[in-house]
Amino acid sequence: MADKNIQKPEIVAPAGDWETLTTAADSGADGVYFGIKEINMRYAAGNFDILEIKKVMKHLHERGKKGYLALNVFVYNKELAKVKKILAEAKKSEVDAVIVWDMAVLSLAKELGLNIHLSTQASVANFEAVKFYSSLGVKRIVLARECTLEDIKEIIKKIKKEKIECDIETFVHGAMCVSISGRCFLSQDAFSKSANRGECLQPCRREYYIRDVQEEGKEFLLGKDYILSPRDLCTIDFLDELIEAGIGAFKIEGRMRPPEYVKVVTESYRALVDAYFKGAVSDKLKDSLKKDLSKVYNRGFTNGFYFGTPSDFGARPEKEYEKIYLGEVIKFYKKIGVAEIIVNNGELRVGQEVLVTGKNTPANFAQIDEIEIEHKPISVAAKGTKVGIKLPFEVKRKDKVFIWRKC
Repeated sequence: MADKNIQKPEIVAPAGDWETLTTAADSGADGVYFGIKEINMRYAAGNFDILEIKKVMKHLHERGKKGYLALNVFVYNKELAKVKKILAEAKKSEVDAVIVWDMAVLSLAKELGLNIHLSTQASVANFEAVKFYSSLGVKRIVLARECTLEDIKEIIKKIKKEKIECDIETFVHGAMCVSISGRCFLSQDAFSKSANRGECLQPCRREYYIRDVQEEGKEFLLGKDYILSPRDLCTIDFLDELIEAGIGAFKIEGRMRPPEYVKVVTESYRALVDAYFKGAVSDKLKDSLKKDLSKVYNRGFTNGFYFGTPSDFGARPEKEYEKIYLGEVIKFYKKIGVAEIIVNNGELRVGQEVLVTGKNTPANFAQIDEIEIEHKPISVAAKGTKVGIKLPFEVKRKDKVFIWRKC
């Protein structure tokens, strides 16, 4: 069994829209972080309107989950009035904490008595910085991604020794930036889209031609290894070490990722954390979970900076699974667990796996063992047909249905 003195870390999952929010809450997250349109580090995500904060928090609190509002961009003077309105709504909606970086936002949040978490954008990598921000009222700090496991252990040791009331959060899974904690100007320079305003177009992840300026005709295509772009962080192999370090919260990156990504990643980390506190962690379990993680979107895996500067930036694996739009739900018969769907694209065959997701329906997978038209079994449903399929979970009208298959 686990050491009773070790706290169980909170799993904090991303939500870029309602589909991922409901999925994160349903997949074992303890907390969910989300952003408001325009003022957050994932500008291109669906995000939420200021008037939806109350609804978001009601949804999470009814399920025993915490909600964290990300306001972690730098803010222009002309935007301060809008930020004040957002913070006031966050206070009224009982947001559990706001994630900030800009000192003006921190100050305004403090005035309202909101719980404050410091974003990784602040690049906190030492105890003195932790101590300073704690004195300003910060209750949790998301450390710089460049911290090693030994750095983190030392910071947590000093926090306990000096009895500082500040929790530590670290990233455990997801995309990593080519630059120090997101301070990259490539997108700004090329497209006038600032990474530090959440607008990054990720030009580091594209293919490029390199041309020899001294010898005409010498050109090289770079892209297969994406030398500007690191692999995705994955800590499943050593998550038990992170738990034992005393980290208070594990953050999953991915407010731009689809619902199935949020589902599989959140469930995987939930499973390993729970297994640790039951004394049931094994290499077999880790291997199984890592295999599951490889099925959803990733650029290959790395240990990040936990054991020093990464060197595993090699070639990316080919995509293992793909989702193909099939159609949508027309009606769900709850008593018999059957969904009537219309096939709008391609065809559905018995034996295939489907992914179903919707605004208020968490992402879920199901194997299709039978298909019926007017209570008669068929083996293939062609485009344009309305069919019944049995599902082990509830869905709603207009939920989207995808084929989920190996590439």
